[in-house]
Amino acid sequence: MELLRSIRRCGNAFRLARIRWFTSKTELTDGEQKLTQTLKDRFPNATEVQVSDISGGCGAMYEVFVESGDFKDKKTVMQHRMINEALSQEIKEMHGLRITTQVPKTSS
Repeated sequence: MELLRSIRRCGNAFRLARIRWFTSKTELTDGEQKLTQTLKDRFPNATEVQVSDISGGCGAMYEVFVESGDFKDKKTVMQHRMINEALSQEIKEMHGLRITTQVPKTSS
């Protein structure tokens, strides 16, 4: 029964996600902009920061990718912990967060 309520609650988000998937996305949502700026402030030397609202625009779930030298010599768990700490206030309002981190490749 609880599962059915959850599905109904998220139904609109899934429909919006399908619509958004087929449209060209050129502008970030307010939530994406806020998270991007927070991550850029926390990781000023990051070579890449990408944030995507994967809940269809409702802000319930995000996917983030950060490439930064700050992650050098740190295990993936620690890298992800750093992202979680940077977004600690924003995470309180989310349902979920998918994190991918990477250390920049150096030129030889």
